Amino acid sequence: MNLQSDTILITGGTSGIGLEMAKQLTSLGNTVIVTGRDMSKLEATKKDLPEVHIYQSDVSDPQAIKELYSKVTTDFPNLNILINNAGIMRAIDFNDTEYDKVCSEIDVNLNGPIRMTQEFLPHLKQQTTSAVVNVSSGLAFISFPKAPIYSAAKIGLHTYTKSLRQQLKDTSVKVFEVAPPKTSKPLFNRDDQENDDSSRFPTMDVPKVVTVTIKGMKKNKLEIQPGMSKLLKFAGRLTL
Repeated sequence: MNLQSDTILITGGTSGIGLEMAKQLTSLGNTVIVTGRDMSKLEATKKDLPEVHIYQSDVSDPQAIKELYSKVTTDFPNLNILINNAGIMRAIDFNDTEYDKVCSEIDVNLNGPIRMTQEFLPHLKQQTTSAVVNVSSGLAFISFPKAPIYSAAKIGLHTYTKSLRQQLKDTSVKVFEVAPPKTSKPLFNRDDQENDDSSRFPTMDVPKVVTVTIKGMKKNKLEIQPGMSKLLKFAGRLTL
């Protein structure tokens, strides 16, 4: 991938890896579109990065995805890269949890990328060069009992991405998977205690993760495992 003068849509682009992707990809001369659920965060992103374009949307809502597709492809007919980055991570205890709390991670982390890809795929296939980039996790390769639904969703996203890549091998659409390790961004959404407990784990700076990702994409490396993720993948194989 050239990653210059491309038109790129990033879900969950108002914080962490998504926001850093927006920064670095914009600096390379790309047109970057960012989505998120929180309009105040989108507006803050626009203030910080005036070049980006913002759209409020929710990847867990199929109707919102359809509306997003209609708006974005009308406004940006040259859209050629979709980065499925939006995700949430929660500490789950199966002995004491609510049904909707469990399902929300599946809706965002697995169903969201699948639905986004399915909606945008016909448009991407019409472009001369295009790509789908699924951001999974180093936890796609091992179980993580503190966040079992997150791990399950990311494992699902990993296998879905491999199948998608195989089915699209004769099209213009390249299919990348980025599996970040633990980063300097807090792991768990709205769970300070769990974030404190996990602070002892080694981290990789978010800008470094994104730099490695972009470098890999430019080399058409379809599976990108920055930092500790390579070790996690190896460890996962040993436990099979």
